[in-house]
Amino acid sequence: MKTIKIILSITFFLNFLFAETISLKKENIPVIMDRLFGYHIEKKEMSAKIFQRSVKIYIELFDQEKIYLLANEVGPYLQMSKKDLDKAVADYKRGNLSIFEELNELFQKSILRAKKVRKSLKEEVLSTSSYYTTEQDFSRYARNETDLVSRNRQRLYLFLEFHQKNANINSKERKLLALKLFEKKHRQYENPYLYLTGNESAMSERDIDHFFSQKVLKAMAKSLDAHTTFFTEEEATEMRINLEKKFEGIGVVLTESIDGVMVTDIVTGSPADLSKQIKINDLVIEINGRSLKNLQFDEVLKLMKSKNNDTIRLGLISANGKKKRVITLTKAPIVMDDDRLTYETESFGNGYIAKLKLKSFYESGTDISSEKDIRDALDEISRKGPIYGVVLDLRDNAGGFLSQAVKVTGLFISSGVVVISKYSGDALQFLRKVDVKPYYNGPLVILTSKLSASAAEIVAQALQDYGAAIIAGDERTFGKGSIQYQTVTDKNADMFFKVTVGKYYTVSGKTTQVEGVKADILVPTALAPFNIGERYLDYPLPSDRIDPAYQDRLSDLDEQTKGWFKHNYLPFLQRKIAYWQRMLPLLKNNSDSRIKNNGAYQLFLENSKKENLWREQNNIYGDLQMIQASEIIKDMIYMERKTKIDAEKAFSKKAYFQK
Repeated sequence: MKTIKIILSITFFLNFLFAETISLKKENIPVIMDRLFGYHIEKKEMSAKIFQRSVKIYIELFDQEKIYLLANEVGPYLQMSKKDLDKAVADYKRGNLSIFEELNELFQKSILRAKKVRKSLKEEVLSTSSYYTTEQDFSRYARNETDLVSRNRQRLYLFLEFHQKNANINSKERKLLALKLFEKKHRQYENPYLYLTGNESAMSERDIDHFFSQKVLKAMAKSLDAHTTFFTEEEATEMRINLEKKFEGIGVVLTESIDGVMVTDIVTGSPADLSKQIKINDLVIEINGRSLKNLQFDEVLKLMKSKNNDTIRLGLISANGKKKRVITLTKAPIVMDDDRLTYETESFGNGYIAKLKLKSFYESGTDISSEKDIRDALDEISRKGPIYGVVLDLRDNAGGFLSQAVKVTGLFISSGVVVISKYSGDALQFLRKVDVKPYYNGPLVILTSKLSASAAEIVAQALQDYGAAIIAGDERTFGKGSIQYQTVTDKNADMFFKVTVGKYYTVSGKTTQVEGVKADILVPTALAPFNIGERYLDYPLPSDRIDPAYQDRLSDLDEQTKGWFKHNYLPFLQRKIAYWQRMLPLLKNNSDSRIKNNGAYQLFLENSKKENLWREQNNIYGDLQMIQASEIIKDMIYMERKTKIDAEKAFSKKAYFQK
């Protein structure tokens, strides 16, 4: 098994408003951490174990790629004695963070060393046209400075190889531009650690305090468990957009290229899109009359996010031209429809099989939600003809709002418990579907992968518990069964964080924590060979079980509320459907046989094991998992029809003999 290497490319949706957050100070770190401890399901105070984790994470947050620090430099901090840790915890409680300050000094020295290394590689790069280097193991810190040079060379060569493919850097002039961009990106990352601004001037004491405190808090929060996080404003905004699927701005996505700041995407329906005046690969050279020539990329983003006016005036040149054009756009609310539910249909008899792809569980007011979008899609399809089966595709769905997971599950069951949340002190909260009728109750397949997580796992596990759906996909899902309280969507928040406050369980009493949702039928995705999931993260909460809740005892409700539920809810509880579990051996055999005899699928599985090919699998072979899910649905339809026909024959025969 290989551990998948994912290189994240961060882009920014621009021009939305931030809450005014506080300026962080060192002396406030223990106070803020006490706030997180107060929320957390398990960790209630700073301990030697948590402090050691914090130090480790603090180092890793600085040197994620292990290209700055030497093993002998970080060793003493990664293997602190019990005596030193106890002293460090006592110092922390007094507001003394000297260990982190020592580490910052080490980071600064390593940055200066790295600058010299990159400078020494410049002439080497200019004299070669081949960027091939032997792949190295970056899982451990460098043994010596020679090792560091080798690592930096490989990283530089990979950068040049990427731009060679995308921007042609064959000439010396173009190669120098690429090297300039490489160095610029490093300065943007390194300068804050050197306590320098983007223009190389010294940071104010206030900004130094804020930057240092933010990094320490990020490390300490992350040390509590795999999902507790302290966010910067930019990170919080990106998360908010992903949850709400809307923001205010002009709708351009920018990145930094060797030629300058480039438009890499335009949000559909945004002012930029509707203007028809901006194109992909256009270069932005001015914002509101200010030249971008000597600005750092984060300064460009700040100009785009300015609150001073409702319009943005962009100076642009096309990718292949030199003539400047200026356009003015007015900011507007933008709905990210591209990340909302999409669907397609497959004809079947006189009706359809509906294929719904849900990328996240989103909610924004009353007009946008994943549940509403599914309802609307099913309504639109049913107007064209009967729906005989539904595939709900959650393969890349990493979660979202818990309330939406409950509502989406409720579309496919009658009344019943969907999620049980367990908090600190073993307090239980039950989230129920109360409406009597399901919106759809025919053959249903939930398509999952190792990336299906959190709210997606709630839906899959709950519908599997009730027997309302067959789960098809990778052997198991991601395994995130924890609940986080977050301030990201709170407009009045003074700081942004999410903290693990509990674990969730479905009606069977199972939690998806670590174990994930196990597929009824294996339909492997390209991720199947790789080590992906909660079990591979640092500091995951353990898995456990609680009592099932198929017979809802209403134990969390007061007597007055119980009266209403006893009359309007309990008589309509969803019964556990045993039919599809009885049919599962045949459904599984049919699917296994189809996959085994499908040459394209077998080649797909073989190539999926090759790390450099897995990303392109579906582009090469088409959506093999969706095709197989559709075939499972067809099997379910045929079985259901046959059972109905057999039941009708048995009834007719019984009626005849009674007569």
